[in-house]
Amino acid sequence: MKKLFLLLFTAFLFIGCSSDDDTIYDYVGTWSGSYEGSDKGVWNFVVDKSGKVVGTMHSDISDENYNISGNLSETGDLNATLGLPSKGEFKGTLSPKDKNGNGNWANSLPTPPKSGTWKGQKK
Repeated sequence: MKKLFLLLFTAFLFIGCSSDDDTIYDYVGTWSGSYEGSDKGVWNFVVDKSGKVVGTMHSDISDENYNISGNLSETGDLNATLGLPSKGEFKGTLSPKDKNGNGNWANSLPTPPKSGTWKGQKK
């Protein structure tokens, strides 16, 4: 009886510890891509092991750089701000399985306000 219990207990442990569960470590690294809308250009950022996101968005139109700074959840939800010289947001979702990401961005400065979508992948 003890052997049967141990066998079932071990089976449940393996089922409960599936490798399909995403962790922040699945997102760690450099991500980059392009954005478009009322402005267009390229972006890149690095996700560290704590989920902190730091990077840059570069406008092809105005030739300006905007800092990306924020956090990524263990489920891949990105919540970042755009700063200096603009005031905005850079939000979306990253997927470690296909190493792709996408979302929306918006700038309220410089005027007039600008917004659009972004997409990219993990390098």
